[in-house]
Amino acid sequence: MFNLKEIKPATYLLPKEGGMRVPGIIIATKDLIEEMDMEQPLNQVRNVAHLPGIVGYSIAMPDIHWGYGFPIGGVAAMDAENGVISPGGVGYDINCGVRLAIVPIPFSDLDEKKKKALLDDIYHLVPSGVGQGHKGKSHTLSETDYRHLIEKGAAWSIEKGYGFTQDLAHIESRGVIEGADLSSISPEAMARGRDQLGTVGSGNHFVEIGEIQQLFLPEIAAAWKVEKGLTYVLIHSGSRGFGHQICQDTLNSFVKQGYAEGLPDKQLVAAPIRSKAGERYFSAMAAAANFAFNNRQQILHAVRQAFFNTLKISPEDIFLVYDVCHNIAKFEMHQVDGKLRRLCVHRKGATRAFGPGAEELAPIFQKTGQPVLVPGDMGRASHLMAGLGNPLTWCSSCHGAGRARSRHQSMKAWGTGREAIDYMGTQGVKVMASSYRTIAEEMPDAYKNVDQVVEAVEEAGLANRVARLRPFLVLKG
Repeated sequence: MFNLKEIKPATYLLPKEGGMRVPGIIIATKDLIEEMDMEQPLNQVRNVAHLPGIVGYSIAMPDIHWGYGFPIGGVAAMDAENGVISPGGVGYDINCGVRLAIVPIPFSDLDEKKKKALLDDIYHLVPSGVGQGHKGKSHTLSETDYRHLIEKGAAWSIEKGYGFTQDLAHIESRGVIEGADLSSISPEAMARGRDQLGTVGSGNHFVEIGEIQQLFLPEIAAAWKVEKGLTYVLIHSGSRGFGHQICQDTLNSFVKQGYAEGLPDKQLVAAPIRSKAGERYFSAMAAAANFAFNNRQQILHAVRQAFFNTLKISPEDIFLVYDVCHNIAKFEMHQVDGKLRRLCVHRKGATRAFGPGAEELAPIFQKTGQPVLVPGDMGRASHLMAGLGNPLTWCSSCHGAGRARSRHQSMKAWGTGREAIDYMGTQGVKVMASSYRTIAEEMPDAYKNVDQVVEAVEEAGLANRVARLRPFLVLKG
């Protein structure tokens, strides 16, 4: 079976061969492996293992599928002194991530009229779709705005009235990656992001409203104010055109400087972390990450406003559980061969999953482990988990269900998308999007079963399930 050997529950070893510097690790159950198209993603796991300075393993999560350079669902840690940093190990949508908030009303209290009004208002307040941004100068970023938001992270939006100070403790790294530098960013990147704070974007990005359907760990759920039957908000978006351009600019520069030479795939192009090129990319990536934290902060603000407009629920009462990155490279301290080392951990389509006691976490999460948010698809479910801090994966977990078939295949199956909307209605899910095409591309059968994915994560000891979430109102890009 692809030369994989099960070494622990839901944990398979991909042996080192050829130019691989380390073996691979695949987190999955036997059933998932048999159902997946594994050939291309496993080749990418092998390719990542060729990168200079990689330590431990080249790792893939159970939501693995083919991506640019790295597989989506890939994790790799590089020695901070002698390793490399790879834009393909972060992705084009830098700090694409997810945040979960709890609304203090039972979802069953919303009748059809209220549901429609709520979704309509969110659609009006949160622009969505390819290249879409806000209209009007009030939402246009100046160079001064850019400088402050990339320096302060999500705190900048909160200072502007988009949320509350207490939100910061519930955002990964308190909503800021240190080291951002505006001089590392092209005018094209700034132009693309200028009107895109507080917007969803296209593809699999969304705002989702639904019901807490099932609790697995009631004590942790209670600590996080998660109760069965309550309404939740799940937001998935990233750094929009700003981050995309930063990635493209860097790829072009790295290839031109010859950093792809000697690698099995030029999409893995990577510069030494301590080189000027590597440091420049990190500072630009940090800027895009901080843009994304602000983006999700402002989307949540708009959703809070929609709940107030339609249901008179105070914005302060909508509680942010957590916000996680899942396209990022971060410097972290980890044990390697019994010694504490500073590593640059690339997580592309993977989520940090620190366990209880992790010093970076807020006190509430030091007791429980970090919330891990795993969106599924718009018809079945999403999951809330608690990280266990597993050292095998550098304290990482999956980031979603993972695609089971391409957008083209999904489009072919669902046609124009009108049929898709009608079908989702029969499943009790109201969907709005800027185009029918997006809905057809994002139908539930385009994704793996997220329940199987999180079962693999739990079986491998990366995170434990806390709650299952059922979507009912969805805004897609």
